[in-house]
Amino acid sequence: MFSIDRTTLTEYLISQRRNHPEATGELNALILQVAQACKAISRAVAHGALAGVLGSLESENVQGETQKKLDVLADQMFLRATHWGGTLAGMVSEENDAPIPLPEGGSRGKYLLVFDPLDGSSNIDVNVSVGSIFSILRAAEPDEDASPEDFLQPGTRQVAAGYAIYGPSTMLVLTVGRGVAGFTFDPILGEFFLTHPQITIPASTREFAINASNSRFWEPPVRRYVDECLAGKTGPRETDFNMRWVASLVAETHRILMRGGVFLYPRDRKDPAKPGRLRLLYECNPIGMIVEQAGGRASTGERPVLEVQPESLHQRIGFVFGSREEVERIERYHHEPAPARTEEDIPLFHARSLFREN
Repeated sequence: MFSIDRTTLTEYLISQRRNHPEATGELNALILQVAQACKAISRAVAHGALAGVLGSLESENVQGETQKKLDVLADQMFLRATHWGGTLAGMVSEENDAPIPLPEGGSRGKYLLVFDPLDGSSNIDVNVSVGSIFSILRAAEPDEDASPEDFLQPGTRQVAAGYAIYGPSTMLVLTVGRGVAGFTFDPILGEFFLTHPQITIPASTREFAINASNSRFWEPPVRRYVDECLAGKTGPRETDFNMRWVASLVAETHRILMRGGVFLYPRDRKDPAKPGRLRLLYECNPIGMIVEQAGGRASTGERPVLEVQPESLHQRIGFVFGSREEVERIERYHHEPAPARTEEDIPLFHARSLFREN
């Protein structure tokens, strides 16, 4: 087997723990429990229709989104793998309104786990890559049940973060605060093996990802940035850009980690009640930590996302991340006055109705 001589996830975590002689091993144990959940979800995703796990349920999650069968199954797999381990004081999932109760009578640990059990599940029925995202925080009161307020910590206080991507191969991408490493799952041996020891995002890029169908709702700085990219070599950037959009945060993140790029899901005017679309605690913060540890930048569009003080468990926020130079440019556009429009910016012909309004 090609994997025999490679470093396993367990061996990697042991090597990282050597940097902290005072560590008890609880963090390693929790990460391995999360990895076990990801292995189980990977198998379920791989079997797809053969296992009867495709399609939607008649229920909605706390976000008001229709739940997929695999959403609920993945949530249960995370629960089964982690809540009896004794390493947690509390856990929060995208699929549950309040923190998930830990077993009565079970021991409590010193960590909090927040996670999105199946990101991009709208893609599952069409066999596009999906994933799981998780973040680990320290509990305010170790060995006691955590309150909802205990989870409201800025991303700078994360102890570890990661995601699993279920694609042509299953990978676990992880940071414990000292760079980013990628592990590929060997389904025959049942192990994650280190295959990408030091992932780094290129500082510059010619690729961006955004949902262009929302362009009419974008704020001026975002519109300016995208317009300049689309103008290519004839525009102010004098560079041709490619645009991508997968509608799976994990898939977008993985592409950017592997080859660079910038992702935008900005705040817009589509729904004034929502200051953004992605959830801060279990989407933006863990992805933000990974991106920053890989040398990129993660932002709200205006400031570092990891510095935002959360206000609620399922808070939404605008999110921009990727190659540092591009994210810094987008932030700069948010703080600069909008450039004056020239005649060249104004279309020669405007859309007009065939019928006059009375």
